[in-house]
Amino acid sequence: MVHSRDRPCPQPLAPSSELHGGNRLAAARRLGCRPEQLLDASASLVPFGPPAGLRRRLVRLLADGAALRDYPDRSYRDLRQASAAHHGLEPAAVLPGNGAAELFTWAARDAAAAGTSLLPTPGFADYRRALACWQGAWQPLPLPLDWSEPGPGPLPGLPPTGPTVSPGPQVLWITNPHNPSGQLWSRQALEPLLRRFALVIVDEAFLPLVPGGEAQSLVPLLADHPQLVVIRSLTKLLAIAGLRLGYALGDPARLARWSGWRDPWPVNGLAAAAGDALLSDRRWLQRVQGWVAEEGPWLQARLAAIAGLDPRPTSVNYLLLRGHRDCQPLELEPLRLALEERHRILLRDCRSFEGLDGTWLRLALQDRAGNRRLLAALGREWPRVRAGG
Repeated sequence: MVHSRDRPCPQPLAPSSELHGGNRLAAARRLGCRPEQLLDASASLVPFGPPAGLRRRLVRLLADGAALRDYPDRSYRDLRQASAAHHGLEPAAVLPGNGAAELFTWAARDAAAAGTSLLPTPGFADYRRALACWQGAWQPLPLPLDWSEPGPGPLPGLPPTGPTVSPGPQVLWITNPHNPSGQLWSRQALEPLLRRFALVIVDEAFLPLVPGGEAQSLVPLLADHPQLVVIRSLTKLLAIAGLRLGYALGDPARLARWSGWRDPWPVNGLAAAAGDALLSDRRWLQRVQGWVAEEGPWLQARLAAIAGLDPRPTSVNYLLLRGHRDCQPLELEPLRLALEERHRILLRDCRSFEGLDGTWLRLALQDRAGNRRLLAALGREWPRVRAGG
């Protein structure tokens, strides 16, 4: 089935603003508590960020005032140079953006012009939002909802062999690691797919958090594949969702075209002035990947020990959770609401992910204290929910 604005995509059961994670202020208003009282496991941000060095730099920028007073440099030269140096590319191959979401919008404009997009499902709803801006057609690539390893591995359902630019969908969107499953796709398996599509858009927003994940990045393939675009976000790695910063890597001519389409100053002055130092903090990167490597298996093992809960294998700082009773999937909305209302813990409602329903929840990895708080709350609420109380 092909979907477009003329042939509407299936809609979630509630507005996307309610289903999307990370709206801690709205949740605090709804629950009548302070935002800091909430444990937000609905947004997959590093819980001990932002980095202290970034906070100090922002304080200096605010004290100086220039980053607030002056218009940002429309070329974002320093930010582009820092990003390019980090990836071994030329600055023209980098386009900073107001988070990855803004860049998806321009990727979708190219995708809509190229033909039908193929979207692995379940998948991130923002790709559909971006395509709808340009009446872009898309069709799903259903992924199996049962997997035994977090990867790296091949993208299921799409064999790498095939014609150069297939007669079917012309555009492939990939999230690596996949959102919401946390599965990691291997570079070796993805590279042969590049010749099958006129445009391949790879969202690597979470890849820097994966221990050893850069070995699977498609960035090294950019020089030989002008049809490839890689989009990165600093929001997750640095816990700066409020600052908004990401960048696209790709063919300079394509990125120059995107730059001509958008607003003159999409990245604010504070983000632009601070961003050039963010990519060089290797100690922070090591700390984040060490946290994922330690806390991820620890939490997953303890969730798996709870009767009736099935945490799925993941490579990154979030995991999918499914409940069951008598071998049948169990609706988890009562559990999500109980954790929210009685324990001030937010989990991600998965109904905004095409292909998932209310029997799934996504939860974001916390620090040890936060993970213990989550487990304690589950220990109190899950037996009652599972029993149907």
